[in-house]
Amino acid sequence: MLRRGISMSALATRASRIRAKLESNLEACFLEIEDVSHQHAGHAAMKDNTSYETHLNLKIVSPQFEGLNLVKRHRMVYDLLSDELQSGLHALSINAKSPNELSPK
Repeated sequence: MLRRGISMSALATRASRIRAKLESNLEACFLEIEDVSHQHAGHAAMKDNTSYETHLNLKIVSPQFEGLNLVKRHRMVYDLLSDELQSGLHALSINAKSPNELSPK
């Protein structure tokens, strides 16, 4: 699921690369990417920035997160997306869970 705050043509590039990386490397069974860049358009760090997909919310469920603490889960995601973070992705909010954390007890 991809939520859009701006046009699809601007979103497709970074979001599709992120989706492909996370699905293939983390075997994500659920992945939601939400572009919230439009909410930060007036911030000082974004002044004169014309690129899109600079601020994303990410919800991901992966069996590879099982037994890992939050810091290790986030590190896995950041490591996979390091090239995106170096090429214009300014902020990433991550909600990372294992499938067992979603199952009712």
